[in-house]
Amino acid sequence: MEPIKSRNESISRLVLASSSPRRKELVASLGLSLPVYILSTDTDESILPGWTPVQVVEQLSLRKAQAAARMLEQKQDKEASLIIGADTIVVLDGDVLGKPSHDEEAKAMLRRLQGRSHEVYTGVACVLSSNGEAAVAHRMTKVQMKPLSEQQIARYVATGEPHDKAGSYGIQGLGSTMVDRIDGCYFNVVGLPLALLSDMLAQYDVHVF
Repeated sequence: MEPIKSRNESISRLVLASSSPRRKELVASLGLSLPVYILSTDTDESILPGWTPVQVVEQLSLRKAQAAARMLEQKQDKEASLIIGADTIVVLDGDVLGKPSHDEEAKAMLRRLQGRSHEVYTGVACVLSSNGEAAVAHRMTKVQMKPLSEQQIARYVATGEPHDKAGSYGIQGLGSTMVDRIDGCYFNVVGLPLALLSDMLAQYDVHVF
């Protein structure tokens, strides 16, 4: 990705529009020189019929970043910020699997996923607080899950880990023991593809090293 001249303004802060502890940890792992401000947003996550997985994650990540930009504007926060939004979904047979609303839904998702390959999409949006200019991109990773028995599924759901996870599993936690292999970026499955994010940040002259 090449820098865009209109973005070459001084950025004094990154704003992560997410309440996800996993995304906070991943951004922190980059060791950026800029301070990172966490701003959780209550964003409409409804999608239109017929949207592709790419449209879903790119549009929802953009909504999150733009919602954070509006919150900063309402607070009359004038600090030059680059706002980062992200959204992750699991896709199986063309169906988008979001976060389960209860244990039985989590078990049903895992029954579908076990022993099969699925895709994980994450969209990343960067929005400048000064003018609302946005850049959006995504990554996709294929995940092969091991065959699981009903007992294994029930025990995993009982741990509580699936509750806030798209597709009802977390590859960075106990869910890692259910994954046979992946093809693509591991961090994309966790919820924030770091290689993609670092390329996007470089467009704004924010470098990891």
